[in-house]
Amino acid sequence: MRLKMRLEDAMVYVLATAGYGMTTQRIAEVINNEKLHIRVDGNPVTNKQVYAAVCRHPETFVKEGGRILLSM
Repeated sequence: MRLKMRLEDAMVYVLATAGYGMTTQRIAEVINNEKLHIRVDGNPVTNKQVYAAVCRHPETFVKEGGRILLSM
């Protein structure tokens, strides 16, 4: 059984595993498909939530060319 992650941790996992930048929509899809993060209300993660997390954590994520990347 896989432990559930915080949204930000799930985003880091998805981007690190992929090895390339992704759109917020694609990140949300992967998180939902792999059930990496489950919202309290049970609804799927949205691209808006992913974008908000990017804005809250500029030390971790970078927006570049319509894609989200991990900050180096």
